[in-house]
Amino acid sequence: MATLLLSSPNLSSPFLGKKLCSRENTEKLLQPGLNVRSPRCAVDTPYGGNIPIFPRTKVWDPYKRLGITTDASEEEVWSSRNFLLEQYAGHERSEESIEAAFEKILMASFRHRKKTKINLKSRLKKQVEESPPWVKNLLSFVELPPAEVIFRRLFLFAFMGGWSVMNSAEGGPAFQVAVSLAACIYFLNEKTKSLARAFIIGFGALATGWICGSFMVPMIPSFLLQPTWTLELLTSLVVYVFLFLACTFLK
Repeated sequence: MATLLLSSPNLSSPFLGKKLCSRENTEKLLQPGLNVRSPRCAVDTPYGGNIPIFPRTKVWDPYKRLGITTDASEEEVWSSRNFLLEQYAGHERSEESIEAAFEKILMASFRHRKKTKINLKSRLKKQVEESPPWVKNLLSFVELPPAEVIFRRLFLFAFMGGWSVMNSAEGGPAFQVAVSLAACIYFLNEKTKSLARAFIIGFGALATGWICGSFMVPMIPSFLLQPTWTLELLTSLVVYVFLFLACTFLK
Protein backbone atom coordinates (compact mmCIF):
# COMPACT_ATOMS: atom_id res chain seq x y z
CA MET A 1 0.00 0.00 0.00
CA ALA A 2 2.84 2.36 0.84
CA THR A 3 4.57 1.52 -2.45
CA LEU A 4 1.44 2.37 -4.42
CA LEU A 5 1.06 5.69 -2.65
CA LEU A 6 4.64 6.67 -3.30
CA SER A 7 4.57 5.60 -6.94
CA SER A 8 1.17 7.23 -7.66
CA PRO A 9 1.20 10.81 -6.42
CA ASN A 10 -2.30 11.48 -7.79
CA LEU A 11 -3.77 8.67 -5.72
CA SER A 12 -5.60 10.06 -2.72
CA SER A 13 -7.19 8.59 0.32
CA PRO A 14 -9.94 9.95 2.59
CA PHE A 15 -7.55 10.13 5.50
CA LEU A 16 -4.97 12.20 3.60
CA GLY A 17 -7.71 14.51 2.33
CA LYS A 18 -8.92 15.23 5.81
CA LYS A 19 -5.40 15.84 7.08
CA LEU A 20 -4.59 18.21 4.19
CA CYS A 21 -7.83 20.12 4.60
CA SER A 22 -7.22 20.45 8.32
CA ARG A 23 -3.72 21.76 7.67
CA GLU A 24 -4.95 24.30 5.11
CA ASN A 25 -7.65 25.56 7.52
CA THR A 26 -5.08 25.93 10.27
CA GLU A 27 -2.79 27.98 8.02
CA LYS A 28 -5.70 30.24 7.07
CA LEU A 29 -6.63 30.79 10.72
CA LEU A 30 -3.05 31.68 11.57
CA GLN A 31 -2.94 34.52 9.04
CA PRO A 32 -2.28 38.01 10.50
CA GLY A 33 -5.33 40.04 11.51
CA LEU A 34 -7.41 37.07 12.63
CA ASN A 35 -8.17 36.62 16.34
CA VAL A 36 -8.11 32.98 17.26
CA ARG A 37 -9.25 31.79 20.68
CA SER A 38 -8.14 28.44 21.90
CA PRO A 39 -10.98 26.20 23.07
CA ARG A 40 -11.53 26.07 26.82
CA CYS A 41 -12.93 23.29 28.88
CA ALA A 42 -16.06 23.94 30.91
CA VAL A 43 -14.16 22.97 34.04
CA ASP A 44 -11.82 25.96 33.58
CA THR A 45 -14.75 28.44 33.77
CA PRO A 46 -15.33 29.84 37.28
CA TYR A 47 -18.60 29.11 39.10
CA GLY A 48 -21.32 31.44 37.88
CA GLY A 49 -19.50 32.41 34.71
CA ASN A 50 -18.32 36.00 34.73
CA ILE A 51 -20.46 36.96 37.77
CA PRO A 52 -18.27 38.42 40.58
CA ILE A 53 -18.25 36.60 43.91
CA PHE A 54 -18.51 38.42 47.24
CA PRO A 55 -15.10 37.97 48.92
CA ARG A 56 -16.29 38.39 52.54
CA THR A 57 -18.86 35.61 52.73
CA LYS A 58 -16.95 33.88 55.55
CA VAL A 59 -16.48 37.02 57.66
CA TRP A 60 -18.39 36.47 60.92
CA ASP A 61 -18.84 40.12 61.96
CA PRO A 62 -21.86 41.50 60.01
CA TYR A 63 -20.49 45.06 60.12
CA LYS A 64 -17.15 44.02 58.65
CA ARG A 65 -18.93 41.88 56.08
CA LEU A 66 -20.86 44.90 54.83
CA GLY A 67 -17.79 47.11 55.09
CA ILE A 68 -19.19 49.56 57.67
CA THR A 69 -18.34 50.56 61.23
CA THR A 70 -20.31 49.53 64.32
CA ASP A 71 -21.55 53.10 64.82
CA ALA A 72 -22.89 53.40 61.27
CA SER A 73 -26.30 54.99 60.88
CA GLU A 74 -29.34 53.15 59.56
CA GLU A 75 -29.04 55.02 56.28
CA GLU A 76 -25.42 53.88 55.88
CA VAL A 77 -26.40 50.26 56.57
CA TRP A 78 -29.11 50.36 53.91
CA SER A 79 -26.80 52.09 51.44
CA SER A 80 -24.05 49.49 51.92
CA ARG A 81 -26.49 46.62 51.57
CA ASN A 82 -28.04 47.99 48.36
CA PHE A 83 -24.62 48.74 46.85
CA LEU A 84 -23.28 45.24 47.53
CA LEU A 85 -26.43 43.53 46.25
CA GLU A 86 -26.21 45.54 43.05
CA GLN A 87 -22.50 44.79 42.64
CA TYR A 88 -22.81 41.04 43.24
CA ALA A 89 -26.25 40.53 41.73
CA GLY A 90 -26.75 37.13 40.16
CA HIS A 91 -24.56 35.16 42.55
CA GLU A 92 -26.88 33.44 44.98
CA ARG A 93 -24.36 32.73 47.75
CA SER A 94 -23.08 36.30 47.72
CA GLU A 95 -26.58 37.73 47.93
CA GLU A 96 -27.50 35.39 50.79
CA SER A 97 -24.37 36.37 52.71
CA ILE A 98 -25.07 40.09 52.29
CA GLU A 99 -28.72 39.72 53.29
CA ALA A 100 -27.79 37.63 56.35
CA ALA A 101 -25.38 40.30 57.59
CA PHE A 102 -27.98 43.01 56.99
CA GLU A 103 -30.63 41.09 58.94
CA LYS A 104 -28.24 40.54 61.86
CA ILE A 105 -27.59 44.27 62.11
CA LEU A 106 -31.32 45.05 61.97
CA MET A 107 -32.12 42.54 64.71
CA ALA A 108 -29.32 43.90 66.92
CA SER A 109 -30.65 47.43 66.42
CA PHE A 110 -34.19 46.31 67.26
CA ARG A 111 -33.06 44.59 70.48
CA HIS A 112 -31.08 47.69 71.48
CA ARG A 113 -34.08 49.96 70.97
CA LYS A 114 -36.35 47.62 72.90
CA LYS A 115 -33.87 47.40 75.76
CA THR A 116 -33.51 51.19 75.86
CA LYS A 117 -37.29 51.58 75.96
CA ILE A 118 -37.56 49.10 78.84
CA ASN A 119 -34.76 50.86 80.72
CA LEU A 120 -36.52 54.22 80.26
CA LYS A 121 -39.75 52.84 81.68
CA SER A 122 -37.94 51.29 84.64
CA ARG A 123 -36.10 54.55 85.32
CA LEU A 124 -39.33 56.54 85.27
CA LYS A 125 -40.99 54.03 87.55
CA LYS A 126 -38.03 54.17 89.92
CA GLN A 127 -38.11 57.97 89.99
CA VAL A 128 -41.83 57.93 90.78
CA GLU A 129 -41.28 55.46 93.61
CA GLU A 130 -38.48 57.61 95.05
CA SER A 131 -40.43 60.88 94.73
CA PRO A 132 -41.98 62.67 97.74
CA PRO A 133 -45.44 61.58 98.95
CA TRP A 134 -47.19 64.67 97.56
CA VAL A 135 -45.83 63.90 94.10
CA LYS A 136 -47.10 60.32 94.35
CA ASN A 137 -50.54 61.57 95.39
CA LEU A 138 -50.57 63.99 92.48
CA LEU A 139 -49.50 61.35 89.97
CA SER A 140 -52.19 58.99 91.22
CA PHE A 141 -54.76 61.26 89.53
CA VAL A 142 -52.97 61.07 86.16
CA GLU A 143 -53.11 58.30 83.56
CA LEU A 144 -51.79 57.82 80.02
CA PRO A 145 -54.54 56.70 77.63
CA PRO A 146 -53.89 55.02 74.26
CA ALA A 147 -52.51 57.19 71.49
CA GLU A 148 -55.71 56.82 69.48
CA VAL A 149 -57.77 58.38 72.28
CA ILE A 150 -55.29 61.24 72.67
CA PHE A 151 -55.35 62.11 68.97
CA ARG A 152 -59.15 61.96 68.74
CA ARG A 153 -59.66 64.37 71.62
CA LEU A 154 -56.83 66.59 70.44
CA PHE A 155 -58.52 66.84 67.05
CA LEU A 156 -61.85 67.73 68.68
CA PHE A 157 -60.51 70.61 70.77
CA ALA A 158 -58.24 71.81 67.96
CA PHE A 159 -61.33 71.95 65.75
CA MET A 160 -63.10 74.02 68.41
CA GLY A 161 -60.15 76.39 68.57
CA GLY A 162 -60.06 76.77 64.80
CA TRP A 163 -63.80 77.34 64.71
CA SER A 164 -63.49 80.09 67.32
CA VAL A 165 -60.73 81.81 65.36
CA MET A 166 -62.69 81.63 62.09
CA ASN A 167 -65.75 83.24 63.72
CA SER A 168 -63.80 85.79 65.73
CA ALA A 169 -65.05 88.69 63.60
CA GLU A 170 -68.72 87.72 64.02
CA GLY A 171 -68.93 87.18 67.77
CA GLY A 172 -67.43 85.64 70.88
CA PRO A 173 -66.58 81.96 71.36
CA ALA A 174 -69.24 81.34 74.00
CA PHE A 175 -70.96 78.56 72.04
CA GLN A 176 -67.69 76.77 71.21
CA VAL A 177 -66.61 76.94 74.87
CA ALA A 178 -69.95 75.49 75.99
CA VAL A 179 -69.66 72.60 73.51
CA SER A 180 -66.06 71.93 74.60
CA LEU A 181 -67.09 71.90 78.27
CA ALA A 182 -69.95 69.47 77.54
CA ALA A 183 -67.56 67.18 75.63
CA CYS A 184 -65.05 67.29 78.49
CA ILE A 185 -67.71 66.36 81.05
CA TYR A 186 -68.95 63.54 78.80
CA PHE A 187 -65.45 62.04 78.44
CA LEU A 188 -64.78 62.34 82.18
CA ASN A 189 -68.10 60.70 83.08
CA GLU A 190 -67.35 57.87 80.66
CA LYS A 191 -64.00 57.36 82.35
CA THR A 192 -64.82 57.88 86.04
CA LYS A 193 -68.44 56.59 85.98
CA SER A 194 -69.33 59.52 88.24
CA LEU A 195 -71.25 62.47 86.83
CA ALA A 196 -70.59 64.64 89.89
CA ARG A 197 -66.84 64.06 89.66
CA ALA A 198 -66.96 64.78 85.93
CA PHE A 199 -68.77 68.11 86.53
CA ILE A 200 -66.28 69.14 89.24
CA ILE A 201 -63.24 68.36 87.09
CA GLY A 202 -64.76 69.90 83.97
CA PHE A 203 -65.74 73.22 85.58
CA GLY A 204 -62.46 73.25 87.50
CA ALA A 205 -60.53 72.94 84.22
CA LEU A 206 -62.68 75.69 82.70
CA ALA A 207 -62.07 78.08 85.60
CA THR A 208 -58.36 77.30 85.79
CA GLY A 209 -57.92 77.78 82.06
CA TRP A 210 -59.83 81.07 82.07
CA ILE A 211 -57.78 82.46 84.98
CA CYS A 212 -54.47 81.37 83.44
CA GLY A 213 -55.50 82.77 80.06
CA SER A 214 -56.44 86.10 81.61
CA PHE A 215 -52.90 86.41 82.98
CA MET A 216 -51.01 84.97 80.00
CA VAL A 217 -52.73 86.66 77.06
CA PRO A 218 -51.86 90.28 78.02
CA MET A 219 -48.16 89.27 78.04
CA ILE A 220 -48.24 88.41 74.32
CA PRO A 221 -46.82 91.22 72.11
CA SER A 222 -49.57 92.98 70.19
CA PHE A 223 -47.79 92.75 66.84
CA LEU A 224 -48.19 88.95 66.95
CA LEU A 225 -51.98 89.20 67.20
CA GLN A 226 -54.61 89.88 64.58
CA PRO A 227 -56.89 92.92 65.08
CA THR A 228 -59.95 90.68 65.36
CA TRP A 229 -58.40 88.50 68.09
CA THR A 230 -59.92 89.72 71.30
CA LEU A 231 -58.92 88.91 74.87
CA GLU A 232 -61.97 86.67 75.18
CA LEU A 233 -60.99 84.67 72.08
CA LEU A 234 -57.39 84.11 73.16
CA THR A 235 -58.48 83.18 76.66
CA SER A 236 -60.87 80.62 75.23
CA LEU A 237 -57.97 79.02 73.35
CA VAL A 238 -56.19 78.51 76.66
CA VAL A 239 -59.40 77.05 78.08
CA TYR A 240 -59.52 74.48 75.27
CA VAL A 241 -56.03 73.31 76.23
CA PHE A 242 -57.01 72.84 79.88
CA LEU A 243 -60.22 71.03 78.97
CA PHE A 244 -58.27 68.70 76.66
CA LEU A 245 -55.72 67.90 79.39
CA ALA A 246 -58.43 67.35 82.00
CA CYS A 247 -60.59 64.93 80.02
CA THR A 248 -57.64 63.05 78.54
CA PHE A 249 -55.08 62.60 81.31
CA LEU A 250 -56.98 63.00 84.60
CA LYS A 251 -58.62 60.02 86.24
